[in-house]
Amino acid sequence: MAGCCGQDVRFDGLSPDYERRLWLVIAINAVMFVVEMSAGHIAQSQALMADALDFFADAATYGISLAVIGASLSVRATAALAKGISLAVLGFWVLGSTLYQVLAVGVPQAQVMGLVGGLALAANMASVFILVRYKDGDANVRSVWLCSRNDAISNVAVMMAALGVWGTATGWPDLIVAALMAALFLSSAVQITRQALAERALAQAPRLL
Repeated sequence: MAGCCGQDVRFDGLSPDYERRLWLVIAINAVMFVVEMSAGHIAQSQALMADALDFFADAATYGISLAVIGASLSVRATAALAKGISLAVLGFWVLGSTLYQVLAVGVPQAQVMGLVGGLALAANMASVFILVRYKDGDANVRSVWLCSRNDAISNVAVMMAALGVWGTATGWPDLIVAALMAALFLSSAVQITRQALAERALAQAPRLL
């Protein structure tokens, strides 16, 4: 992908159109966090609550991205590094809560999972469509795209978990999907962190004239 792996100049987010798109997806993600977290508690679904946290992480990521647009490469890379670390923390939290849920009794409500998962998938696909033009760029921009991609993948997974819970009448599909989502968060955290560290090193290195 252009501007992702080469030595060319990466898009830094300095665009009014990009900023408008970020504001729109912030609103989408904030609303869906509240809706999905509430539904996750009602349905006792670990996958729904994990996906709700992904919405929260995305809203925070987009907000940070907006705040540092136009800043120096070092500042933008540091912001991206913070987002990478926060994604890793989120991934480990989901893993820990999933292990806890394994010890608890109760089968999630597949109907609620399916209904809310479908609504969240629609919201995620809208966000992906809004941001697809800006999927490549520096670590700050890249982190936005990775979070959007995670959303779409996560909600497809939640729909599959709902089907699995309905078919097996057990909570194991829900727990498995939650664990896979945690792995996705950790993978994205590694990607963002690596690129952010590379950009910080580039910003701090003396320029060769």
